Amino acid sequence: MNGCRHRSLPEQEVDNLVPPLDVGAAGVDSQLFPSVQAAVTDLRRLAMVLCNLPSASAMLWQPHHDLLDWLGLIFGFQGDNVRNQRDHLILHLANLHMRLPNSSACALDLKAIRGYREKLLENYEEWCSYLSVRSSVTVSGNPDDNDQIMWRELLYVSLYLLIWGEAANLRFLPECLCYIFHHMAMELNRILEGCLDNDTMPAYSGENSFLNRVVKPIYNTIRSEAKSSLNGFAPYSKWRNYEDFNEYFWSRGCFEGLKWPLNLESKFFEGAGKTGFVERRSFWNVFRSFHRLWLMLILFFQGAIILAWEEDNRRPWQALSNRNVKVRFLSVLVTWSGIEFLKSMLDILTQYSLVRRETLSLGVRMLVNSLISGSWAFTLGWLYIQIWSKKREDGSWFPEADRREKEFLKAACPFLLLKLLAFSLSFMPRISNFLIKKCRIYGLLTNRSYVGRGLREGLFGSAKYSVFWVIILSAKFSFSYFLQIQPMIKPTKELWNLNVVSYRLPEVFTDRSVLIIGLLWFPVVLIYLMDLQIWYTISTFMVGVAVGIFSRLGVIQNIGQLRCRFDEFAWEVMHKFNFMPKESMPHEMENHQRFIMRNKVTSEIMKLKSDHVMVRKFSLLWNEIVGAFREEDVISDYEVELLMFPLNYWNVSVITWPCFLLRDNLIRALSETQNIADAPDKWVCYKIFKEELTRCAVVEAYDSIKHLLLEKIIDSRTEEHSIVTACFQEVDESLEVGRFTKRFNMMKLPLIHVALIEFVESLTKAERDLDKVVNSLQTLYVIYVQEFIQERRSIRQLSEDGLAPRHAPSDCSVLFGNAVELPGAGDTAFAQQIRRLQIILTSRDSMENIPVNDEIRRRIVFFCNSLFMGIPKAPSVEKMKAFSVLTPYYDEDVLYSKEELKTNNEDGINVLYYLQTVYDEDWKKFMERMRREGMENESEIWTTKLIDLRHWASYRGQTLARTVRGMMYYGRAIKFLSFLESLSEIGSSEGSEEPVASSYSVKGHHPDISTMKFTYLVTCQNYGDQKVRNDPRAEEILYLMKKYEALRVAYVDEVLKGNDEYEYYSVLSRYDPALQKEVEVYRIKLPGPFKLGEGKPENQNHAIIFTRGDAVQTIDMNQESYFEEALKMGNLLEEFDTHYGIRKPTILGLREHIFTASVSSLAWLMSAQETGFVTSGQRVLANPLKVRMHYGHPDVFDRIWFLTRGGVSKASRVINICEDIFAGFNCTVRGGNVTHHEYMRIGKGRDVGLNQISMFEAKIASGSAEQLLSRDVYRLGHKLDFFRMLSFYHSTVGFYFNNIMVIWTMYVLFWGKLYMALSGAEDFQMGLDRDALRAILVIQLVQLVLFTGLPMIVDGSVEYGIYSAIWDFMISQLQLSSVFYTFSMGTRAHFFGRTILHGGAKYRGTGRGFVVMRESFASIYRLYARSHFVKAIELALVLTMYSLYSPLANGTFAFIDTSISGWFLVFSWMLSPFIFNPSGFTWFKTVDDLDQFKRWIWYPGGMFGKEEDSWERWWYQEQDHLRTTGFWGKLLEIILGLRFFFFQYGIVYQLRIASGRTNFYVYLLSWVYVAVPFAAHIMISHAHRKYAAKRHIYYRFLNSLGILVLLLVITALFLLTSFTIGDLVVGLVAAVPTGWGLVSVAQVLSPLLQRTLLWSTVVSVARLYDLLLGLIVMAPVAILSWLPGVQSMQTRVLFNAAFCRGLQVRQMLAGIMLKPISSD
Repeated sequence: MNGCRHRSLPEQEVDNLVPPLDVGAAGVDSQLFPSVQAAVTDLRRLAMVLCNLPSASAMLWQPHHDLLDWLGLIFGFQGDNVRNQRDHLILHLANLHMRLPNSSACALDLKAIRGYREKLLENYEEWCSYLSVRSSVTVSGNPDDNDQIMWRELLYVSLYLLIWGEAANLRFLPECLCYIFHHMAMELNRILEGCLDNDTMPAYSGENSFLNRVVKPIYNTIRSEAKSSLNGFAPYSKWRNYEDFNEYFWSRGCFEGLKWPLNLESKFFEGAGKTGFVERRSFWNVFRSFHRLWLMLILFFQGAIILAWEEDNRRPWQALSNRNVKVRFLSVLVTWSGIEFLKSMLDILTQYSLVRRETLSLGVRMLVNSLISGSWAFTLGWLYIQIWSKKREDGSWFPEADRREKEFLKAACPFLLLKLLAFSLSFMPRISNFLIKKCRIYGLLTNRSYVGRGLREGLFGSAKYSVFWVIILSAKFSFSYFLQIQPMIKPTKELWNLNVVSYRLPEVFTDRSVLIIGLLWFPVVLIYLMDLQIWYTISTFMVGVAVGIFSRLGVIQNIGQLRCRFDEFAWEVMHKFNFMPKESMPHEMENHQRFIMRNKVTSEIMKLKSDHVMVRKFSLLWNEIVGAFREEDVISDYEVELLMFPLNYWNVSVITWPCFLLRDNLIRALSETQNIADAPDKWVCYKIFKEELTRCAVVEAYDSIKHLLLEKIIDSRTEEHSIVTACFQEVDESLEVGRFTKRFNMMKLPLIHVALIEFVESLTKAERDLDKVVNSLQTLYVIYVQEFIQERRSIRQLSEDGLAPRHAPSDCSVLFGNAVELPGAGDTAFAQQIRRLQIILTSRDSMENIPVNDEIRRRIVFFCNSLFMGIPKAPSVEKMKAFSVLTPYYDEDVLYSKEELKTNNEDGINVLYYLQTVYDEDWKKFMERMRREGMENESEIWTTKLIDLRHWASYRGQTLARTVRGMMYYGRAIKFLSFLESLSEIGSSEGSEEPVASSYSVKGHHPDISTMKFTYLVTCQNYGDQKVRNDPRAEEILYLMKKYEALRVAYVDEVLKGNDEYEYYSVLSRYDPALQKEVEVYRIKLPGPFKLGEGKPENQNHAIIFTRGDAVQTIDMNQESYFEEALKMGNLLEEFDTHYGIRKPTILGLREHIFTASVSSLAWLMSAQETGFVTSGQRVLANPLKVRMHYGHPDVFDRIWFLTRGGVSKASRVINICEDIFAGFNCTVRGGNVTHHEYMRIGKGRDVGLNQISMFEAKIASGSAEQLLSRDVYRLGHKLDFFRMLSFYHSTVGFYFNNIMVIWTMYVLFWGKLYMALSGAEDFQMGLDRDALRAILVIQLVQLVLFTGLPMIVDGSVEYGIYSAIWDFMISQLQLSSVFYTFSMGTRAHFFGRTILHGGAKYRGTGRGFVVMRESFASIYRLYARSHFVKAIELALVLTMYSLYSPLANGTFAFIDTSISGWFLVFSWMLSPFIFNPSGFTWFKTVDDLDQFKRWIWYPGGMFGKEEDSWERWWYQEQDHLRTTGFWGKLLEIILGLRFFFFQYGIVYQLRIASGRTNFYVYLLSWVYVAVPFAAHIMISHAHRKYAAKRHIYYRFLNSLGILVLLLVITALFLLTSFTIGDLVVGLVAAVPTGWGLVSVAQVLSPLLQRTLLWSTVVSVARLYDLLLGLIVMAPVAILSWLPGVQSMQTRVLFNAAFCRGLQVRQMLAGIMLKPISSD
């Protein structure tokens, strides 16, 4: 290194996971980490060569520098970035080294390093291949020179990691990183080849040059575009998001335009425009992305109508014998070509802005495709018309018509063949990619993309989901044909042939039958288009049951079944956790082979019983799980004793199983002996010992009594000791020779049992009575010698046999009197053993409900059942893969403070009292633990035990503390498993004591092995700001770092520099126990503010550089893990090495357990809904459908795969608001594989109040609408094969779109019926076939049952049994689950539709808190007025008018059933917010609500008011989406608003004043009744402003005059015309919707109207309408509040689960504190 200049060593650096790298550094024992030492040594050794290169002569070099330091100095990387990636690389290399077969080697393995480099740079190599660019990675060299090859391998890996670690927001642009790496690797190659010297250094070198000169220019461009997005409100076509920037690097033009060094004058930096895709808001996106689905539905619908029209009740295939039908059927091809032309035109209309000079080929492709598809449509359409024109001309099928038909077929055959070829190629993407490269014409016509090129599945996998969809489509189309389309043909023909019809409305259409037929068909068509979702859902649940059963889910459904199979469970634990010695381990067996290998498994269980080390391991593991339960305060001390394996203090010769398993085994054995008392010993032993637990119970009881008497109670120096010893020897000898039943009277065993119970009970008392103990012993002795022994013996014979005192008198009353010595009261081991013996002797059914906590029972059952599933065998801890857990945190609760726990709400309820009531059993167990830990007075809970109280409360909320505790179980599990592995090395004697949970340090196993395998990182983006503001949450986060030493916290630090400029840093900190303070580990400068897109993914992105390992698990703030589940993480990570289909997994999907289900009935319903999706739903999506995405945050990512492909989420503003699922989209479209594994689960909290749930549903629905606009969904819709596309659609955006279709169906059905009733069309429609209507009603019924009951029944039956599932379903119906799910459907439909049309998606924080406070009417109205209340009142008005004017309103089934479904929807949407609102029907609170609502309505507010205080402010905010929407969105909104005018149009002709006239002038005249009130309102408002204050008498005179004129006009109408009171009422009802329609249209036109005098009138009228709507909604609430008993019923429905646990909720809600804990 003589070419390098040396500098002094820096100060001691703070380490993260890897110890400081200075050899010999104080306190570092490198032998504890031999794999780390091997990595460090090789990095330094290989760096020695670099120091002698010419380019290194100017660098400052230190003796401890390595490859990364050299790269940092050469390319100008930040020092902390180098340190961070050194730690990252060394840890990864060390883990690779540990997983080698010979991990004791002192050098790294070249093959392992090469595999790491190939995986890390796999995306880069694919990128180079796609662009036909030569890769800059060259590792060829002398095959015998491993050092040279390893040297290059490590340099490339290190260079990429350094680029990635400092790229900041550019990490969302994976191909941009490829571009940067490509050029820097080229420069690196030139350096290594000696082509660069001091004068020709790399393009970017010097301090922080990479950040300032490479990252920052690109970052600034992204930031500029983000500003132009107007926080996401600007149209997507006007600004570039992350995807546009990344896709710029998908063409070779990036090399020509951007160059290297970066050309800052490039158009890339100046606004190059959209790249690859333009997102535009329109419902047409549903068609564009999934046009193959709609093509299928439309073509079948057309073909079905053609067949049904002519068949005359024959089978559809019989209709094809008709020549006319055959020719009509050919029109399907014309429709097909027309749809293709429509799609090509939509592509042009939406993507035209992509066309520029650089992308001219894209415009040519779209134009050519449009011309080709248009030509096909024109040609086929023209030829088809020629066929029929000739046929009509000739009157029959003459040869000329036949010739034209053949010409059509000749033209159609190529079209059909091309489409079938395209369909086939969708299943063979490799062939398609080959054609794109080799065939220029095919490449020109095909949309070539870097992603989506390898989405094929294997043959078997494709066959599975193809069969799935073939069955579904067969069922759907059969149902549609026979029950939807065919029944409509007859009434359609009858309506078509009607000639003379008397209508009650003016003739707007010349042929009204067309309109009526359209209204009749419209709901049927909508049902036809959406019911595929129903068939898919039903099939998903059915297949989910089958998959669950075959995966052995539900093998153990309850604790009773666990008791029966506990020995098998123990064997599974030893096998799956790799605790068995190799000679005992059977060959690997698949699930279906286990039944065949049952005998072998049984033999292995017998080996397990005989191997004390293995038994010890299992018992320690089980006890540790039970201990974790006790730490969580979910089981009591007594339950701990019953659940744990006891320490074998008394030398019992069998396995001492936990007491809860033994239950009544001894009792049953005694009962069995009474039936076979005279049988031989072998038969008795067989009958009693055929069950292992019974054998163990009997033997343990015998051994325990023997040890108790001989070792603990009777003095060994006394004669009584010899007598008792002789008794036991006689029994033992009889058992050995097989003569026990001959020598002893088995019928007397119950007497001995009773005496033993009395004896043991005398020992369990706190103050033992010696005389009673002696008496019990004497009783036992007498029974033994006088009744139990078959052969009668004299006192002399007994003395000779040693069974009686040699010199004792005949009276035995003083026997044992001086021989008993009782253990002291402090002997806890003796007391524990005595209690256990008592349980074995006495328990019958008392163990049935152990543990008491239902949640713990479910956890135990799930853990035990999971080990019977297809869980891979775990490697040793040393060989397991390393992983990280990443949790994004913003400003949620960390720990509940004392004030938060004590502060009462308006009902007098505080959080602590609520938790005490909901978790009453947990509270008792917590207080029991506190008393055991020294608490003497309950008031200490607020003083010395306050931190324990805060923990207990926080662990039952959705807090960061709960999440951190759960995730830290991973580290504890790794330490514990390492400890158990050591038992085989050190023997069971050294491990005989119980392990301490916090420290497992055994010979040969360093306690910090977990730091090599597990990293937990919480990314608290505002932590730095919180520290500056002295926010209590900062102190609480620091407290968590103190409590959990392995916890790391990442945050963004904002540092103020001069001129009001800020610098931003990504900081990693930890707590140093040696220094007793928080220390910064790394501080990496950022190019600017980190948040350019959505907050959560940006927060993850800035911190992901601090993660480590092969995998990363993303965990949300509302999740937790459990110790027993954490034990299985090593097993789960082995899945990454297993092929699922043709690929290995890149995302391991896990199921979730909703832990908030017990809070309230509403929380339970939400839990049931979520559980249905995260169990059977995702189970089927993964297998067989192969379209599972990433839906939340328990999934485990292949970290290396994702860090090179954009990270674990996407962050573009607004469109990626549901950032999680885009990780799944990205994974799938880039060729990854997402699997689902149900043997491991993570706890998750859900929103527990209706307002919280609705905001969550709104966010998800809006996010799904944004997904529909995205390029990811578009590409998946086109690139996936047809059947996977169908699965993808119905499991993502299709679900929400079909929700809208359901609502549209209801609207169209009711509005259409109202029109027919008002027009008189129903008068002649009453006799028509109503089968189609019945089909619609059947679909509605199926939907109700399907979405409310099927998930609960299906999922519950698999895991808990069919009876339990049916019971839960019945309970859910009593808790109004149908009402809740119908309300949720309305939420989803409203926000999904509005977001597609107008945008406005945003993050909606739900708070995740407990719902203990009643929401006011005003807040409920603000939240649901537009989404539910307005729509419910509209439907109620339609149904009311229909019932008044329909001739069917005579009680017929069709009318009643249709009305019930409609009124149920109205009821659900209008009253759900109050039904699920605590104290929603309290009379005095309802009265207060009315006053508050009126104040809110009339409060002026102004520009600076809040929506909570002012109606006007809220009203303007409700129009935000209209101000940012485009022209087509506004136009469609106006068109939809016109429906309100129909009320007036239809009803005015029904008034008596109209006298039956149908002239259109009647309708025009009716507008006078609308104009007059508006004019009067304007005049009154003007008079109020001008005269009310100063000339109030004049103002009142004008009001009186107006009223008088109004009365005179009404009187004149009554006297001079046929006007009636009914006309007045109905006219007012008809005018109300018209006014609302005018206000709705005015809101859309507000930019124009706000400048006019009309706007103030619009605002005033809108205020009156909201007041009216509020009063209408409040009316039923007030009535229900006034009725007695409704509030109690509502409380019971809402808190039913709490009532089942005996909670006094009524008192709680009334503010009556039942047992408060004083804080004084």
